[in-house]
Amino acid sequence: MSWTGWLLFFLLIQVVHFLGTWKLYIKSGRQAWEAAVPVYNAVILMKIINRPWWWVILLFIPIVNLIMFPVVWVETLRSFGRNSNANTFLAILTFGLYIYYINYTQEVTYIEERSLKPRTAAGEWVSSILFAVVAATIVHTYFMQPFTIPTASLEKTLLVGDFLFVSKFHYGARTPMTPLSFPMVHDTIPVVKSKSYISKPQIPYFRFPGFEDIERNDIVVFNWPIDEFENIGPPPSGKAYKPIDKKSNYVKRCVGLPGDSLEIRDGYVYIDGKQNDLPDRSKIQFSYAFRTKGKMNPNVFREQYDITDGIGYDENLKAYVLPAVSENSLNLLKQNPNIAEVFRYKSEKGEFDASIFPQDDRYKWNADNFGPIYIPKKDATVDINLETIPFYKRIIEVYEGSELGIENNITTSGNQVLLNGEPISSYTFKQDYYWMMGDNRNNSQDARMWGYVPFNHVVGKPVFIWMSWDGTKQGIMNKIRWERLFTTVGGKGKPVSYLSYFLVLVIAWFVFDFFRKRKKKNK
Repeated sequence: MSWTGWLLFFLLIQVVHFLGTWKLYIKSGRQAWEAAVPVYNAVILMKIINRPWWWVILLFIPIVNLIMFPVVWVETLRSFGRNSNANTFLAILTFGLYIYYINYTQEVTYIEERSLKPRTAAGEWVSSILFAVVAATIVHTYFMQPFTIPTASLEKTLLVGDFLFVSKFHYGARTPMTPLSFPMVHDTIPVVKSKSYISKPQIPYFRFPGFEDIERNDIVVFNWPIDEFENIGPPPSGKAYKPIDKKSNYVKRCVGLPGDSLEIRDGYVYIDGKQNDLPDRSKIQFSYAFRTKGKMNPNVFREQYDITDGIGYDENLKAYVLPAVSENSLNLLKQNPNIAEVFRYKSEKGEFDASIFPQDDRYKWNADNFGPIYIPKKDATVDINLETIPFYKRIIEVYEGSELGIENNITTSGNQVLLNGEPISSYTFKQDYYWMMGDNRNNSQDARMWGYVPFNHVVGKPVFIWMSWDGTKQGIMNKIRWERLFTTVGGKGKPVSYLSYFLVLVIAWFVFDFFRKRKKKNK
């Protein structure tokens, strides 16, 4: 739905509100017209139900308002003496229209000084839970979101089992685009495993200003641009429309910025012809194969060489394959007396891999040797022809088409490219795009397979690891990676744990609180 559509919907709600409440406004000592003025009517209603004016703000926050509207309906009824459970259920089940019945058919009296304290313990619990959910939803949506690392694409920098806080405000908080969704969950309701949202209507994309731009080599959380699957797998299956903010969350390193010319040579990224320098905390990994002189204990790879992505065997090469090996692990591996030969397990330049973007055999690229490719920049214009359209077709049709409510259809006729039936020879981008890759070069599903990431798909920046859990270890104490708790994601050098400082502050608080209460008791 467009902004114009939402404005008309808002005005319709004002009419519905006025018709359903104007008599109640009069009975509370207000004027009927005060129920008709948008926003002002909500401020007055908060006075009538004896609630703070800032509740009005909560009514305009998507998802949060799904909780607040029923609360306001119930509070309105209780301000006129309708306190029974039946009145509460009727207000909720009729989406507030029960107030019409009260407004037009019942003689009710306004209770100006009604008690705001819940009458039962259950009511108090419900009230506390609702406002805890409201507060958590606001924090989750606009400030900080918890996130878990599920795969090894950034292994050695972010480990499988790391629990992160992702900042929503570094790049600017994106407002929810799917207003009818379950609070504080992504696309699935836990336990029941059912879809957590209704796809329509949609709110147009809007992002608050951030205090920094995405920089090269930042680790970024984003919505997987091509997620149109019922089950993301692996392998993905089924076909399903997903709103941008309900597509699966991915975390990768941003190696390509808008306007860059990006190329991959033997697995290394080159920007404008110069090799990209990764941060010192990044441990890039490649696949290697090796042949042995004798038998080897497979446990040695994890325990001695810190190789965590398992081991396979290539019958053609008659060699074992390690999907992800860091430089340090490789040096240790070469020193093993039972290993006869170690070599890179990679694709050569000129080999065509059909799974690699743009999935066109005119571009004989693979995950190790790719490009060069241009990263689209907002307001930049590129030539559109039969050679370039494979790179930009999805941008025009989807990212700057259907996802923005615009019908764009690319076809070809002879040697011409057509947009909605009309010849097109150039295109100007409406937003910035990024190139996201894993450090685990041969064991990462990333932009090499599905292309550019639009800025409106960016979720946030991982900033802090508060827990790290190694599911392969035995015993709870061994499963916790203590050295990673309370460490920062960014920064230089070895990560420093702030867990001890946190524990000192917690202990200091309890000591302070103990003496404060004892002093108060003695007075």
